Amino acid sequence: MTNFIPVGFNPGMSLDALPDHTQLPDRNDDIVKNFQELPQSRLLTDSIFETLKKLHPDENFAIGQDCGIYWRLTEPPERGAECPDWFYVANVPPMLDGKIRRSYVLWKELIPPVIALEFVSGNGSEERDKTPYEGKFWVYERIIRPAYYGIYEVAKANIDMYHLQGTQYVQMTPNPQGRYTIPEMQVELGLWQGHYQGMTLPWMRWWDLENNMLLTGAEGMVIAQAEKLTAQLKTQEAQEAQVQAEAQAQVAEAQAQTAQAQADRLAAKLRELGIDPNAL
Repeated sequence: MTNFIPVGFNPGMSLDALPDHTQLPDRNDDIVKNFQELPQSRLLTDSIFETLKKLHPDENFAIGQDCGIYWRLTEPPERGAECPDWFYVANVPPMLDGKIRRSYVLWKELIPPVIALEFVSGNGSEERDKTPYEGKFWVYERIIRPAYYGIYEVAKANIDMYHLQGTQYVQMTPNPQGRYTIPEMQVELGLWQGHYQGMTLPWMRWWDLENNMLLTGAEGMVIAQAEKLTAQLKTQEAQEAQVQAEAQAQVAEAQAQTAQAQADRLAAKLRELGIDPNAL
């Protein structure tokens, strides 16, 4: 794989002298834009983590949530980073040299993300800005180059998804279910109108290729508990039905025994009277 040369690189510098994730800022002091973005990121990560572990048995993958992807050398340094609200990179370790990642540095990693997602808080123009070297869309398309770039507008209940083809993004068409297929991740991405962390919204969620929505750990536990309770109730109902059947059999046997005893007494009485009951 060829080296990634950051924009702003001075040819007089050594590539080995370029800063890594421990030497670059991991925050720009921006406040969180709204109360929905953090839960949305958690929802995406929690529900897809086990799927990604199956794709990467060695667990070599990284998920970034509002973390910087450094692509150019600037002053101050944080101006040289884009911070997708959510992104996934395949075949890179989640930690580097035993250290928690502070950012994702393209000139050190070389591997672009598979997908980058932006959550719109304004009118969406920032996420669609194609101004060279400044606009988010331009930077993702021309420099960072994730295979898929998604723009999620919760206020409009809409996702625009782009697929990198050659040097340009081509807008994708959703499938009949209104979702976008991401073959590299073996999932589909779409919207789910539901209640999560106290808010009922059109949340962005994953589905597998068999049309099953991927669940969070908490959702999986609730369903598992419900299935366990259902199984217990079915077992209890079966046991109660068996007890009822046994009781009915005992009643029937007792009734038969009573009837036989009455028949025997009647036959004995007839014999006392000199009448053969078998001749009747």
